[in-house]
Amino acid sequence: MAEPGQVLELEVGSVAHGGIFVARYDGRVVFVTDTLPGERVRARLTETKHDRFWRADTIEVLDAAPERQAHVWDAASIDRDPAERAGGAEFGHIALERQRALKSQVLGESLARMGGVERDVAVEAVPTIDAPDDQTGTGWRTRVRLQVDADGRPGPYAARSHHVVDIDDLPLATERVREAAPLRSRFAGAAHVDVIAPSAGEAIVLVAESDRRGRPLPYERGTVSESVAGRTFSLERGGFWQVHSGAAETLYRAVQDAIDPALFDPRAANLDLYGGVGLLAAAVGDRFGDTVRITTVESDPLATDHAAQNLSEWIGARAVTARVDRYVRELQAAGNHSERARTRSATVVLDPPRSGAGREVIDALAALAPRQLVYVACDPVALARDVGFLRAHGYELADIRAFDLFPNTHHVEAVARLVDTR
Repeated sequence: MAEPGQVLELEVGSVAHGGIFVARYDGRVVFVTDTLPGERVRARLTETKHDRFWRADTIEVLDAAPERQAHVWDAASIDRDPAERAGGAEFGHIALERQRALKSQVLGESLARMGGVERDVAVEAVPTIDAPDDQTGTGWRTRVRLQVDADGRPGPYAARSHHVVDIDDLPLATERVREAAPLRSRFAGAAHVDVIAPSAGEAIVLVAESDRRGRPLPYERGTVSESVAGRTFSLERGGFWQVHSGAAETLYRAVQDAIDPALFDPRAANLDLYGGVGLLAAAVGDRFGDTVRITTVESDPLATDHAAQNLSEWIGARAVTARVDRYVRELQAAGNHSERARTRSATVVLDPPRSGAGREVIDALAALAPRQLVYVACDPVALARDVGFLRAHGYELADIRAFDLFPNTHHVEAVARLVDTR
């Protein structure tokens, strides 16, 4: 029986979800990091407790694939021991076009396996603000979180661990973030440090202190501004915003493009679920005019406060603080005939967390029977699962686009439109 620490020689096959690759050893699946299809590597086992698969980290490349490149981040390079490799750049050793092809493959296979839909989806490049012609996939992060170790040193976690790695650069970050990042400072007793470079104003360093149990305390309130398509959005300093410098405008435009105007009714009970500070609700309003009725629903009350401000020019816009699952269940239970009619003619935009909307939300949405749904997803497997749930209710995937909002990582963003065919 193999044990963690044992080194195997492996022929690497296909890509799998999560930034890992598939090899086989004596008939057993081995999930391997820091490689790519077609390579022969030596890999150290890290996990052997499962009957069906093992996990391993590449420690030496014996036969390299032609798409292998010098890693864009020395701190994550294969030259380092796996325990000291910085996490967050797991595709940085792969040429950028090949990265996008692998992401496209994962998305397509997920849709086929879990959604029952055969669809080839090319992953589109997204220019950064600082370097729109960049071909390295660096310089895009406007927000970076640095963990803090017991000695107060900031840095990223090593991949798949809670060990803080000592680093001296942040190549995926924008120049403003790199200049502001306090990599050589010490933060005794802190939980983590966030470095934020909003569209307007100076870069900000926020230090999250720990409570007596080591849990991070919330930041004091403060507002930053972000500009998208000539519009300004306010949000909390530590609040959620897309991290790629071009992501917010890319998704704003993609949602506008995804909505079928022939199915859109501005007077319907249109919804923006998991709406944050109102970015996508504003995209809908900007496309279809000031008569649009739309309710944005978000569980974070601070984000909802900002959404109300950011959407204040639309008379028909509302910002509601609620959990999405509860909100759609209540809509399903409480609607009278006229309200149901307005819901059936609605367009619903949803941008759930990485785990997706899930069966409960999908079932309740399908019962409301909106004409079209525009689903913004940051996880291909969660999206494919929810597409499968929706298809079981009579919705079909009409369009889908994918965007490389996280270069040099395995993550990919997709915008899908589904229509009611019942």
